[in-house]
Amino acid sequence: MKTPLLLAALLASLSLPASAATYDDLIKAARQGDTAAISALVNKGASVDTTDIDGNTLLMLAARDGHDQLVDYLIRQRAKLDARNAAGDTALRLAAFMGRQKAVEQLVAAGAKLNTPGWTPLTYAAFAGHTAIVQTLLKAGAEIDAPSENGTTPLIAAARNGHLDIVNLLLASKADPNRQLESGETALDVALKNANTNIVERLRKAGGKSGRSVTIEVR
Repeated sequence: MKTPLLLAALLASLSLPASAATYDDLIKAARQGDTAAISALVNKGASVDTTDIDGNTLLMLAARDGHDQLVDYLIRQRAKLDARNAAGDTALRLAAFMGRQKAVEQLVAAGAKLNTPGWTPLTYAAFAGHTAIVQTLLKAGAEIDAPSENGTTPLIAAARNGHLDIVNLLLASKADPNRQLESGETALDVALKNANTNIVERLRKAGGKSGRSVTIEVR
């Protein structure tokens, strides 16, 4: 007859393959947007906050890839809205960067944080050129001049990548054109460096100036 200790060890060893299989199934289902599979696994006791090897929660994976039905399900299951992955990103940041408009709206409505340390969802959207998401985040109350660790603001991010529509939108919403990176560069300097001459002109009209001692002129 087995002792209780040995029996417990045997039961634990038998449960390991099932747990590993459940984990793999959860991550696969999240990446595929398979809400029914996720629901079945959660009903069997799986956590809605399970993460992959990079720290991405099921909600992050669903939001990143635009699986709106799954995003809705996970929100209703009280998944952590503001969990961070290994890179420090949240579900809202990932959705904003990838241009997932519906997921952004769902997360904002659920109360996901708009103003996170580092690159905010608004900065990500401005950097990637997603004008409608920039509008959504501004309307929801995103801080327009929130700087990253090196001073990157949404306006600087948009100026860098040549997104004139977003530059216009941010300036119309009272973004400060003279915020500086830790290097001292402003949005104007960044636009000049990347030869975005139409943005240079727009920033100058808005009162934007160079943070350098000598401004490099575009010929």
